[in-house]
Amino acid sequence: MNVAVQEMSCRAGCGACCIAPSISSTIPDMPDGKPEGVPCVQLDAQMRCKIFGEATRPAVCGSLRASAQMCGMNEDVVQTREFALHYLNELELLTK
Repeated sequence: MNVAVQEMSCRAGCGACCIAPSISSTIPDMPDGKPEGVPCVQLDAQMRCKIFGEATRPAVCGSLRASAQMCGMNEDVVQTREFALHYLNELELLTK
């Protein structure tokens, strides 16, 4: 089954994908990766990745892209950052 995923731009001030998932790859200033539910140290005060586009950014971070399914946006409903956190927490639980 092939499910279409609608990519989109990140929601300003969200940062859910830098908080909810665990990351086993080395991250600058987090040599052992990041546990689930812990904000990445590379997340700035505006909830943006400080190493976006840099070679030091883990590949897994680059592969996790904003989508309507994950971020909770479609033509009819605009969800919140909390929706994205919940969605990503559920994925984390399902992939343990």
